[in-house]
Amino acid sequence: MKFLFPYLLCFISFFCSSQQTEDFRLVKQYYNQHRSMLGQEFKKKFDAETNNFHKASIRNDYLLFMQKMDSIENVALTAVLLKTKNLEDLGRLRIIKTSSTPETPAVPTVADKAADYPGGINELRKEVSNLFYLGGVYSEIKTIKANVAFIVEKDGTITNVEAQGDNFTFNRQAEIALYSVSKKFFPAIVNGSPVRYRFRLPLTMKLEE
Repeated sequence: MKFLFPYLLCFISFFCSSQQTEDFRLVKQYYNQHRSMLGQEFKKKFDAETNNFHKASIRNDYLLFMQKMDSIENVALTAVLLKTKNLEDLGRLRIIKTSSTPETPAVPTVADKAADYPGGINELRKEVSNLFYLGGVYSEIKTIKANVAFIVEKDGTITNVEAQGDNFTFNRQAEIALYSVSKKFFPAIVNGSPVRYRFRLPLTMKLEE
């Protein structure tokens, strides 16, 4: 039974990491579906209206409603982020508690083949930028920076996303965006086998006036 326990722990950790990133995608899918349905309803109302003044009012109502929808979605994603970080912290505590050594194994940043996102680093930056919710960032400084570190697991999923920068709200949105990317990474390779890999992504964003 003791022999099987480490393998059981690995299986639980693998399931949790896959489920956590899936939670972000499910939230986004839910709100995107509702945006689509509401957009269709607003369009019907807009097309049926003949008065230009009323059309402008409908358009403004639609834009305001979508802004509120974005804000509500961000609240849901923030809750998923907190849940994810709590589960990851608990996972690290379990590993430390059951490990025969006092420290957890280091995750390499050097490999025969580094982990990579489909399409390359520029595609990753583009997707993170598209997923980034600027409405959740509060700053008097127009140029904000953060260094985002995370682990690419053997199956290409990402875990343990940590953004470090001077602006807490920017860090939080960066973490949500990374967890929400649509594709899995190509895992790092050492001696022909996939390994866990620590990936770093510097982010800089300029806020409009």
